Amino acid sequence: MDILKERILREATVVNSGVLKLDSLLNHGVDPQLTMEMGKEFARRFGDEHVTKVITVESSGIPVAFATALTLGVPLVFARRKKTLLGDADAYIERVPSFTKGIVTDLIVSRHLLDSQDSVLFIDDIIANGDAARGLLKIVEQSGAKVAGIGIVLEKSFQAGGKALRELGYKFESLVKISSLEDNSITFE
Repeated sequence: MDILKERILREATVVNSGVLKLDSLLNHGVDPQLTMEMGKEFARRFGDEHVTKVITVESSGIPVAFATALTLGVPLVFARRKKTLLGDADAYIERVPSFTKGIVTDLIVSRHLLDSQDSVLFIDDIIANGDAARGLLKIVEQSGAKVAGIGIVLEKSFQAGGKALRELGYKFESLVKISSLEDNSITFE
């Protein structure tokens, strides 16, 4: 997506050789028009997969996952990272490390939101090492649902996450791939 690449070059900040800050696009602020375009592109790429639900991890993945679900006309489910007072005691839970937060968190999805009849499309903002993605995919598999595919807005292809998930056989689509953040410069594949 050329428009996404242009916006990344204009608005992103390279924090270091492994971290890209995208506050105005994905992680803190959201451009609704760009987000809808990304959702439409994911819907186009996965439109033949008979998706019944879109799933993501809170919080940065929610806007793009919402746009994708809206375009596909299916519900959106997001994994919470913290238990709430009203949380379902009978939930799927996976512990995963967070690359950007530097901590281990829980991914929590109420069991009644996924079942074996679902074909689930996983949409997220960024993939680095893929730990959160693997954790969420474990939840989907525990539910008996089928993974229809994985859509990632920005893949840091110099890290192992995307490659590892492709090697597991998932249909995996990235809107943008960044091959390097060396020397405070963004290099696209």
